[in-house]
Amino acid sequence: MARKLFTSESVTEGHPDKVCDQISDAILDEILKQDSKAHVACEVTATTGMVHVMGEISTECYVDINTIARDVINSIGYDKPECGFDGNTCAVLTSIDNQSPDIAMGVNESYELKDGESDGDNQIGAGDQGMMFGFACNETPELMPMPISLAHKLAKQLTKVRKDGTLSYLRPDGKTQVTVEYDGNKVVRIDTIVISTQHDPYVTLQQIRGDLIENVIKPIIPEELLDENTKYFINPTGRFVIGGPVGDSGLTGRKIIVDTYGGYSRHGGGAFSGKDPTKVDRSAAYAARHVAKNIVGAGLAEKCEVQLAYAIGVAKPVSVMVDTFGTGTVSDEKLSEAVNKVFDLRPSAIIRNLKLQRPIYRQLASYGHIGREDLDVEWEKLNKVEDLKKAVL
Repeated sequence: MARKLFTSESVTEGHPDKVCDQISDAILDEILKQDSKAHVACEVTATTGMVHVMGEISTECYVDINTIARDVINSIGYDKPECGFDGNTCAVLTSIDNQSPDIAMGVNESYELKDGESDGDNQIGAGDQGMMFGFACNETPELMPMPISLAHKLAKQLTKVRKDGTLSYLRPDGKTQVTVEYDGNKVVRIDTIVISTQHDPYVTLQQIRGDLIENVIKPIIPEELLDENTKYFINPTGRFVIGGPVGDSGLTGRKIIVDTYGGYSRHGGGAFSGKDPTKVDRSAAYAARHVAKNIVGAGLAEKCEVQLAYAIGVAKPVSVMVDTFGTGTVSDEKLSEAVNKVFDLRPSAIIRNLKLQRPIYRQLASYGHIGREDLDVEWEKLNKVEDLKKAVL
């Protein structure tokens, strides 16, 4: 079998783009607490001393966007001037409009409903056209690719040791990266680990490197995957004091590959954060993951990619594709037929079945929307395994 290397990265919650994702989703959560049918498309940008919240929101409830933004920034750890960005003193600007009535016309009343198909799940149409991908493989217990799984776990551990005081000199911004060596489709070792973390100015690079190996890498990376040839790059520039929105401007939706499969599988045309679940960029991507994970969980394939595609204002997907890369126990065509029998992939049904009108989104805005078994989200549940097995008989 051919040997190959594959790399994925993750970022901490203090990364400037992730700061923006979390503010967008925190605003969405607060609106959904009061109005589960609100239409929200909320974008945020951040730079030195300033956060700008913009987008289209249609709701009759009121939320204090200024306070939400400051609370998110402070909870991440940007709560004092020494970090260069402070939620207590930064400016928060807002530019919010209502959703376009032309878009609302198709979302609120689907093409099928207008055409006389009165099924309740035909009530709303897709919030946009586009294609979404879901993926699963048997490399990890959560059925995710190993590179992104380990990169996320390292990023979470980096934040944990900062917040619990183990390494109190760390600051919120950080990035992780893991290169996995494969023999064919089998994980054989970790080739390279990269961690860049923001820190207080007085700490030496030698201390940071030693502390991160002991307190971040060793607790997370399986020892049997490390060897004498594994390479470690920790703060390879030598210094990372200036970080967060001061070091680099942030923007909602700029870490979409981090949010999904780390580049191991394809990603659709849109980002997730700040969008209510009528936006199929978000809801159908979760649904596609649910489908792919249940196919792999049912033992019907070792790896599986699912593509869904929609037309704006139309409830039913225009296409459903299943690709098992030659690992399926039955044909991909038969699996596609089974998926159409077992899963209702219209937006209303996705929203109901995956319970997407709950305020669950800020917790997803860091460390991945996919593979999050720690959050008990519906699209990670293996609750269609038996139905799929019966459907392919």
